[in-house]
Amino acid sequence: MNMQKALFAAGCFWGVQYYFDQIPGVLRTIVGYTGGHTKNPTYDDVATRSTGHVEVTFVEFDPGKVSYEILLKHFFRLHDPTELQYQGPDNGDAYRSTIFYFDEEQHNVAIQVRNATQRALDTRIVTEITPAGPFYKAEEYHQKFSEKTGIGVGLVPYEPL
Repeated sequence: MNMQKALFAAGCFWGVQYYFDQIPGVLRTIVGYTGGHTKNPTYDDVATRSTGHVEVTFVEFDPGKVSYEILLKHFFRLHDPTELQYQGPDNGDAYRSTIFYFDEEQHNVAIQVRNATQRALDTRIVTEITPAGPFYKAEEYHQKFSEKTGIGVGLVPYEPL
C-alpha cells in the first residue's frame, strides 16, 4: 500500500483528530506538537505559549482512497481559516491555523486549495502554509481523546465532499 502523510493545525487537536478519523482513506491519526523551538515538549510546556509549538494532527492516508487535496478541503471546512490564533474557545499561538507540508507537491496543492477556498468564501484566509519540521507525539491521554470522552465530538460533523 502506498501511504502518505499530512500534518494540520486547526485549533485543539482533539476535535481535529476525531474529524480526520471519519474520512475514508485515512489510515491513522496521531496528535502532537510541531512548529516550535523546544525539543520534546509536553502539553504543559506548549500551554505556556513559550515553546512556539502548535497542537497538530498527523494524518497517514491512502492516496488511492483519498487525495491530499480532499484532506485540505476538509481541513478548511472543519475550522475557521480566517482566524489565525483563535478557534472556538481556544486562543493563542498553540492553536494557530497551519498546514505543514512535507514536499513541494503538497506545498503547491495547499496554496491552490487555500486560494480556491479564499475565492469561494470571498474573505481573507490567514492559514499559514509552512514546511513540516520535527513532530512530537502528545501524551497518551490526548490520543483519541474525543473518542474516549465524547468531548469535541461532532463540533463540525463530518460530511463527504
